[in-house]
Amino acid sequence: MGNKIAFVTGATSGIGKACALALAENGFDIIACGRREERLKALKDELPAGTKYTYLVFDVRDKIEVVSAISGLAEDWRNIDLLINNAGNAHGLDPIQTGDLDDWDAMIDINVKGLLYVSKALIPGMTERKSGQIINIGSIAGKEVYPNGNVYCASKHAVDALTKSMRIDLNPFGIKVMGIHPGLVETEFSLIRFKGNTERASPVYQGYQPLQAQDIADIVVFAATRPAHVVLADVVVLPTAQASSTIVRKEMG
Repeated sequence: MGNKIAFVTGATSGIGKACALALAENGFDIIACGRREERLKALKDELPAGTKYTYLVFDVRDKIEVVSAISGLAEDWRNIDLLINNAGNAHGLDPIQTGDLDDWDAMIDINVKGLLYVSKALIPGMTERKSGQIINIGSIAGKEVYPNGNVYCASKHAVDALTKSMRIDLNPFGIKVMGIHPGLVETEFSLIRFKGNTERASPVYQGYQPLQAQDIADIVVFAATRPAHVVLADVVVLPTAQASSTIVRKEMG
């Protein structure tokens, strides 16, 4: 028996990269996925010595790319034990009446359809083996809504609903399904949401201690290393300064 294999989407930065590193530290072999090949290549050098590693380059929005990449895995990489559906983005922060249709498409395509495409490609192997674990990275936005969050919140509510549905559908096969719903995590998230505008993105994480990607990775590792009869079904994690999507205690100055 070899090490367990973890398949991580959105592994080029932030939570995904932290999960790949933390799982490797805990003995998992890693399949890292993302769009930026140069970062996936560089990730190998950050992994613990001796880690078995491969990567796949695809955009989760493109179902043809997803199927092609995953079907091309070598035989010794096919028995995937753990799927981390982490790839996701926010685009724009506009009220519903002025929202950008392209932003809406991007959020629904990445956050919802991308999760489905990857899951669809990997679940049959898990059901056949009657084992496996899926961890979907959601958001506090999947538990409540906030002003101008509209479509992003809707996409993350969909992730929450899909997680619960997966848990029911896959229960007969002994497959664990978990949702992790972070609050404010200091990653590239806000820079992407505001399309590279650092003046809008930087203040999001100022005046308090936000969560770090490693905090989420620690939860992933804990969940992935529980005994076979234990599943952490649903976890909401916030920085201490955050009470809800809209209430954050900031100490400026």
